[in-house]
Amino acid sequence: MNVRFCKATLAVSLLSLSVGCAAPARYDYTAYRANRPASIVVLPPLNKSMEVAASYGVLSRATAPLAEAGYYVLPVALVDETLKQNGLAMPDDMHNAPPTKLREVFGADAALYMEVTKYGATYAILASDVTVTANAKMIDLRSGDVLWAGSASASTAEQQSQSGGGLVGLLIVAVINQIINTVADDRSTQMAAITNQRLLGAGQLNGPLYGPRSPKYQSD
Repeated sequence: MNVRFCKATLAVSLLSLSVGCAAPARYDYTAYRANRPASIVVLPPLNKSMEVAASYGVLSRATAPLAEAGYYVLPVALVDETLKQNGLAMPDDMHNAPPTKLREVFGADAALYMEVTKYGATYAILASDVTVTANAKMIDLRSGDVLWAGSASASTAEQQSQSGGGLVGLLIVAVINQIINTVADDRSTQMAAITNQRLLGAGQLNGPLYGPRSPKYQSD
């Protein structure tokens, strides 16, 4: 085999390996560190999935990781009802409200705008899983600056082991998973909780920074 060809192939392989192993780019926290919010209002997420329950399924699990990160998070039920009483009935209307208006009504430093793109079960012949995918951005209600943005996903497929029974085994596992996913709506909220932890938990790569109520505040 031509030596020059071998060297070129090796170089391409090493380059591909280095690209595949490259660490994700770090988020630019300049605006976040300059504004340092202490309180956050979480708006009901926009629902881009096929499941009607997606918006409030994700919202119900959104405050815990932010509170654990050291922020004061306004009760989501109170926020939802207050916005509706002010004529903003749907999440789309709420997301279009001016930041200054949200600041005036709630007095929070920042607002979290979320969007759910996947929620619930998908079925196929040999596979069935429940997936929740969401993205979010944090806006400073005093300056209007985007402080942070990210996305995350969780799926029951991550917890399912491969069947050792060949095609028949795969079919049996698929049927069992379909039954479980059909009768257990709670699986979606479980995946929503994991997605929110991956998306909104502090102390992880490109996640939100620690808030002022955390002992790790300004350590990141």
